Amino acid sequence: MQYGMIIDLERCVGCHACTIACKAEWEVPVEYNRNWVYRMGPSLVGEEMASTYYPGLCNHCSDPVCVPECPADTIEMTFTHAKTGETTTLEVAATWKDPFDGTVQIDKSRCIGCGACADACPYNARYINPDQTDDVSDDGKADKCTYCKPRVEAGETPACVQTCITGARIFGDLDDPESEVSKYVKKGAVGIEVNGGNLGPNSRYYGKKKDMDLLMATHTPELADMGQVRRRAMLASLMKPAVKKVKGLGLLGLVGALAVKGFCNEDSEK
Repeated sequence: MQYGMIIDLERCVGCHACTIACKAEWEVPVEYNRNWVYRMGPSLVGEEMASTYYPGLCNHCSDPVCVPECPADTIEMTFTHAKTGETTTLEVAATWKDPFDGTVQIDKSRCIGCGACADACPYNARYINPDQTDDVSDDGKADKCTYCKPRVEAGETPACVQTCITGARIFGDLDDPESEVSKYVKKGAVGIEVNGGNLGPNSRYYGKKKDMDLLMATHTPELADMGQVRRRAMLASLMKPAVKKVKGLGLLGLVGALAVKGFCNEDSEK
């Protein structure tokens, strides 16, 4: 099984109902998004004028580049197939790809808020939610679209799909040849692949050739510099205990904590 979502550009009217529904469902801060809708054009594509929308979200990639960059300590986690009851146990960090449904998820209780996964994602589909803090991270937690997994497990559709007034968002199992999403793939729906990569995005797009050409020309991303991502994650992991320690020293500790964080940010930009 591999869950996926189709965005039918011929149906999307750019109303933003999907983004509002997502914010309401998951209490996303106003300045951040789990999904988004960008206007494209009008622009000249070849000899034709194109104008459409780019509704984006996490692609739940077949080979997600974000997952191996998580520096959180790994634990053994047992996964269960929702239909067959089959189980398997894997070593996972705070973010992983589910072996049975193909979604990419985050364990907020173990996320250290370093931002490595957000830096690694070429689609800018992850962010650090400052409202989600705990003893592990007082800077916030990584957040993103989860394909509304709790809703799906309860037999419902993702909030954005349910709310879409034109049916432009279609959700289902890409491995099921009889599913609507699979039928769209047969008609030509494709994901936005990165330049020089093969991540296998499972959120895919379907539309007129000129609109698809405009989408690919304006929103095909580049892979991040993984060396820099890993260095920043390592620094964040090493610095967090120091930040917590100096914060316990009152006002002097607050100044020290800001200095430690500043060093970490400055060094990671070099």
